[in-house]
Amino acid sequence: MKRIAMTMVATLVLVYVGLCAALFFLQRSLMYFPQPASAVAGTKSMVLSIDDVNVQVTVRASDGTKALLYFGGNGEDVNWSLGDLAVAFPDRSIYLMHYRSYGGSTGKPSERALVADALSLFDEVHQHHDDVVVVGRSLGSGVAIQLASQRAVSRLVLVTPYDSVLNLAVRQFPYFPVRWLLLDKFESWRYAPAVTAPTLIIAAGDDEVIPRASTEALAAHFQAGVATLNVVAGAGHNSISGPEYARMLAEAQP
Repeated sequence: MKRIAMTMVATLVLVYVGLCAALFFLQRSLMYFPQPASAVAGTKSMVLSIDDVNVQVTVRASDGTKALLYFGGNGEDVNWSLGDLAVAFPDRSIYLMHYRSYGGSTGKPSERALVADALSLFDEVHQHHDDVVVVGRSLGSGVAIQLASQRAVSRLVLVTPYDSVLNLAVRQFPYFPVRWLLLDKFESWRYAPAVTAPTLIIAAGDDEVIPRASTEALAAHFQAGVATLNVVAGAGHNSISGPEYARMLAEAQP
């Protein structure tokens, strides 16, 4: 009996270690869901060449020196968001970045790569536009806040944001050592205190993906008076678009 018990324990340990290994090696396929880019009339494509990787950017050009950069969710074709953004920010050129492996971009996505690409895009755009608003939605909120903590953006808008992907993963996988396994932690709360641009946080009232507590924890890490939290009542994580959302976006216009 003792040998059988030891064999069972050893088997369970091996299974657990195997599951941990699977989580570690498959984690980015569980986080990033690349989407092809849809065609959008009235836009053009811009390519950023970074370390032998070509990052595609959809551009809706407008006259003037104002621009907006948009970073989308982990399963989003960012071109879908152009309509809402164009209505809310009609006088701005709009740049929608397709993450690595999304929308024709090459390379593989990671937190470090996406943030580096976002910084490169800002630096390129800022040469031609002295007033740049940055909008990040869901996963993209983690990219946007890191960008805003390092560059002089005119305003930051975070849609359905989280305080930390790490904290979300710990809740989702409570029986695994996620803090040791996770590569892309997107700890937005660490960067919030360094953001000085006026920041609008838009939460979905019935968000089934990002708990309200996570969004509120992020808001609490900004300096006093920097961030404002608004809630779209009755909206879900992926169904936040609508008149109330459009109104809030429009009010974020500097």
